[in-house]
Amino acid sequence: MFAEAGAPTWRVPGGNPANAPALMQVFGCAACHTVPGVQHAVGNVGPPLTRFADRTYIAGMLPNTPENLIRWLRAPQTIVPGNAMPDMGISDVQARDLAAYLYTLR
Repeated sequence: MFAEAGAPTWRVPGGNPANAPALMQVFGCAACHTVPGVQHAVGNVGPPLTRFADRTYIAGMLPNTPENLIRWLRAPQTIVPGNAMPDMGISDVQARDLAAYLYTLR
């Protein structure tokens, strides 16, 4: 499941990282997070997503795996109720695209 050196840390089946920057604009990720490669994504509400692929945990509690990241992106309030990241109505396909992009950030 791990990728070759220089490639994304995880492969996300069905994920297309090229779709993610536009999705991040649509869902407002750029308003809350700093995200490399995403225009105007310099928010300070949530953590910067720089080097996301190198992180051990998502939200400080979930092991950083594709399955957990997709789950987090789709329904963060079910994982950590009351946290600052709202449930945005992200579909499974959209979450896979976002996850695939985040795993390119090394």
